[in-house]
Amino acid sequence: MAKAYVVGTCDTKGAELRYIKELIEAAGTKTCLVDFGTSGSDAGAVDVSAAEVASHHPNGAGAVLVGDDRGRAVTAMADAFAHFIRTRSDIGGMIGAGGSGNTVLAATGMRELPLGVPKILVSTVASGDVAPYVGPNDIAMVYSVADVAGLNRITRAVLGNAAHALAGMMKGSVPDAAEEKPAIGLTMFGVTTDCVDQVRTHLEADYDCLVFHATGTGGQSMEKLAASGFVEGCIDATTTEVCDYLMGGVFSAGESRFDALAAAGLPYVGSCGALDMVNFGAKETIPEKYCKRNIYIHNPQVSLMRTTPEENTAMGKWIGAKLNKFTGPVRFLIPEKGVSLIDAPDMPFFDPDADAALFEALEKTVIESGTRKLVRCPNHVNDAEFAAALVAAWREITP
Repeated sequence: MAKAYVVGTCDTKGAELRYIKELIEAAGTKTCLVDFGTSGSDAGAVDVSAAEVASHHPNGAGAVLVGDDRGRAVTAMADAFAHFIRTRSDIGGMIGAGGSGNTVLAATGMRELPLGVPKILVSTVASGDVAPYVGPNDIAMVYSVADVAGLNRITRAVLGNAAHALAGMMKGSVPDAAEEKPAIGLTMFGVTTDCVDQVRTHLEADYDCLVFHATGTGGQSMEKLAASGFVEGCIDATTTEVCDYLMGGVFSAGESRFDALAAAGLPYVGSCGALDMVNFGAKETIPEKYCKRNIYIHNPQVSLMRTTPEENTAMGKWIGAKLNKFTGPVRFLIPEKGVSLIDAPDMPFFDPDADAALFEALEKTVIESGTRKLVRCPNHVNDAEFAAALVAAWREITP
């Protein structure tokens, strides 16, 4: 029977974790209390001890529970906890609570769980940048408001809500779609929404269209699903995360963007969506070296910087080299009249020379073959004709 795994450092958060456990059990869901503390102190009654978790480290428990270097111990315990989670077949949901150390440990285990398994993490750091903890996973982060240090009117309320939320998630199942269709991934940004909405409309009768916001973790999420076989292929219309990786923006998907897609061998249709912009936060956060560039204030928290011909040349070479590694069928479409909503005549990022540099670098770098082709289209990325071309390319390379 599936259980709710309540996980944490029971030597320091024992009362709080047992409070969560009791509430979940009172709601009718069985639990398993797992300790991953590294201090060696008495953790009280638990279902799985820290020593048992530590024993799953590739180098044995001795790699975790020795010495007084807390940072090293937490890192080793995180590795052990991930290996421990892979051995369990009865996890119906997971909840953790604590500070930064607990958050690192619990999140490491949660990232091992499949998509759809409920995951809730009450954390003192949940109001900051949680991308390093969540990554491309469906982890629900809850800010603890007060420190998770004793039970009081604040922690009881926050931990109680989280416990009841997990119990509710585990009790309520998501109904399967009445008609199972193959799933495909699509990438979108606000400035390519018209394009992707049209593509989705063309394909949704035949496919379950999963749209990912190209904010760094969006691209990572799509690639993770591709690697796990969750999608049948991708229409990667919005590759803007490359701008942020190469120029230091805030929406980078990292150096490994495209790698999982390349290795998966799935049908791939890509394009240059939003490769005209690097994303930053509020205007005052823009690096000084970029302050005199063409900046567009998208909203008070998002500032966009227009890419230059030189930067576009670098991006074209980088993307082209990645496309050359794909093992499956590839079509990469070039929208000659603009790559985003604001890359059009009379719009702030309209720069045909910069776009031309990108397109030429792609053409010089991509090694075309029977399965890998670049296609120039005399359209803007948001034109109906370009969306139709993406769909036609997809139909061409899929059974």
